[in-house]
Amino acid sequence: MRFLALALALSVSASAVSAAPAAYPTPLPEEPIPTVKALPKAWPKSWVVIHDFYFASILDGRLAVVDTTSANQPLKGLVRAAQFANSLVSRQRGEIYTAETFFSRLTRGERTDAITIWDMETLQPKGEIVLPGGKRQQSVTYPHLFQFTNGEHWALVANFTPAQSVTVVDLDARKILGEIDLPGCAQIYPTGERGFSSFCADGSMFSVTLDDKGQVASSKTIAKVQDIDKQPLFSTPAMMGRTGWFVSYYGQVQGFDFSGPVPRPLPGAFNVGTAEGGAPEWRPGGWQVIAADAKGLLYVLMSPNGREGSHKDGGTEVWVIDPAKKARVARFPLRSVGVAVGVTPEDTPHLIVARADGVIDVHDAATGGFVRSLGATVAANPILITPVP
Repeated sequence: MRFLALALALSVSASAVSAAPAAYPTPLPEEPIPTVKALPKAWPKSWVVIHDFYFASILDGRLAVVDTTSANQPLKGLVRAAQFANSLVSRQRGEIYTAETFFSRLTRGERTDAITIWDMETLQPKGEIVLPGGKRQQSVTYPHLFQFTNGEHWALVANFTPAQSVTVVDLDARKILGEIDLPGCAQIYPTGERGFSSFCADGSMFSVTLDDKGQVASSKTIAKVQDIDKQPLFSTPAMMGRTGWFVSYYGQVQGFDFSGPVPRPLPGAFNVGTAEGGAPEWRPGGWQVIAADAKGLLYVLMSPNGREGSHKDGGTEVWVIDPAKKARVARFPLRSVGVAVGVTPEDTPHLIVARADGVIDVHDAATGGFVRSLGATVAANPILITPVP
């Protein structure tokens, strides 16, 4: 009897299921695999490029193209950036450039350094320029190890063997123009029409003007542009046109005019100010600690735990500085420790904060108010934020 009852129950259950209306009366169409879409030719001004250093597998670093207005689908695409890569984005050329290093056996074997050229619409590689000598500087990414000059027709690549030099590359002809020795100096700040400047270990700045063949036309040393012992500058500035604003480990702000053939330190360095609650004091901290907006304001990532050696620890606030007034005009608390900041060139700009936990937060640049979080969805270890003006 028990078996009969079970059979009847199953029969009734099956009848009920067959009688119920189908949840999906019309099958969904089959999706083609793979599905690939091109990005818009002109990226929206809300998009940024976030460099994911990817510490878990450094040889598999990448650049994330990110829509900061989308909380649900912010990641628009990825570009590979292998082995301590550096990158440049050119809206006018419609291309992304990565200076990369490869080994024939992945982690060993013959070394090849190259600039890979990527299309901004398809994010597909469209060419490469092999760099000679296996000497491209490999370090945790700084933006000023790879820079444009000569109206974005040339690129400058930093080398370190540990001898320091700069390779000049013609992006149009895709060839090497030359190499310039840079003993005791580091970083590349485009200067004038064709040239660059670098900070040196003795506190000076070395400036090079290039001729139309990419060779040294002239050079000059500007002495004592920073006090290495008392006010060492973070090497990544906030750029306003051709003016670079640097902040020191102790909060001193110094501007440089890079528009001429030789950089000009702007007079009147000033401090970001002080505040209560420091343990022991407020200082700039992080990887990309300063950014600028189109109105001429600076945004500095600040840590309340400033002390000797804390300059890369990240910050819990962003202080807004008006360099014209030489004063702090606002303080924005963050939701967690930030390691990098950037400001979009939108009509209503947003402050983008890369946090130490990998989360990307978006704030109103005018008020500091929290707008949205992109979560930890676009990068494992975001360390640089590049708006695309």
